[in-house]
Amino acid sequence: MEVADLVLPMFAIIVTGWLAGWLGYISRSLADGLVHFAYNVAMPALLFVTIAQEPAHSLLEWRFLLAFGGGSIFCFMLVFLAIRAGLGRDVASSTMYGMTSAMTNTGFVALPILHSVCGQPAVLPAAVATVFVAAVMFPLTVVLLESEGSDTHGLSARPVVLVRQIVLNPMVLSTIIGLAWAIAGLPIPTPIAAYMNIFAGALTPCALFAIGLGLSVEEMRSNLASSVVLAAVKLVFMPLIVYGLCVALGLRPLYTIVAVVCAAVPTAKTVYILAREHHVEEPLVAATVSVTTMLSVVTLLGWLYALSRITTQAS
Repeated sequence: MEVADLVLPMFAIIVTGWLAGWLGYISRSLADGLVHFAYNVAMPALLFVTIAQEPAHSLLEWRFLLAFGGGSIFCFMLVFLAIRAGLGRDVASSTMYGMTSAMTNTGFVALPILHSVCGQPAVLPAAVATVFVAAVMFPLTVVLLESEGSDTHGLSARPVVLVRQIVLNPMVLSTIIGLAWAIAGLPIPTPIAAYMNIFAGALTPCALFAIGLGLSVEEMRSNLASSVVLAAVKLVFMPLIVYGLCVALGLRPLYTIVAVVCAAVPTAKTVYILAREHHVEEPLVAATVSVTTMLSVVTLLGWLYALSRITTQAS
């Protein structure tokens, strides 16, 4: 019951947020404000204060990156090719199907849950997974979405804009600053560390409550059949692939747990933002984000139980 005792309160916060919005106790429009605070303030504070205090030699675990990143890319390509060849959809539509099943919500779900379940040591690999999503999966999606029907003038300007968006992303920027601080071997002054930790402590309630507050039953009803199939790939198949890669690469227990949990959390809402911006498969993506969020209450708990022996070894 130890895993359930740790994880169920996390999902109870999501349910509380949904109930607050559904009952009209709190306006759903406030979810955006909570998301902006968590994304731009609380999460960067947690990433910086964690990474900056790590020894420089332990900052990068390439096997972890290969396991999580390889599993993400594999699932994307599998769904992308199936939709492109099997259903004859165009590149943009196939891209949204693929990313809906592979781009994971590491920042807002995995990172708070791992921080609560495994403690501070789990934040570093979770940060690496978050940066991979921001610096690899997000740009890949943009490039594929804009590859059709783009004029040469637009293409010349986009790489610069894309690089600027990645580098100035709060998660990426805080990680880079934290890495530089750790490599320099500088201690964080106690008042600054305390200041950062106050913000970092707000990440879990703000992020999880905002997810529930913005959850829509109406979105889940549209494209339900396709969303359930994509959710199965996202919540079951992708973590299974990532776990297999972790075992094959001989990844240590804690990093295996983090890689699998990061793969097993719901589809990132970033995918929906891109779908709206490019007007591609918006109902499908909205429905899948909602379905994966709801089903992950069960599937993620199952994955954590399956990994409970590894959790014991890691602790």
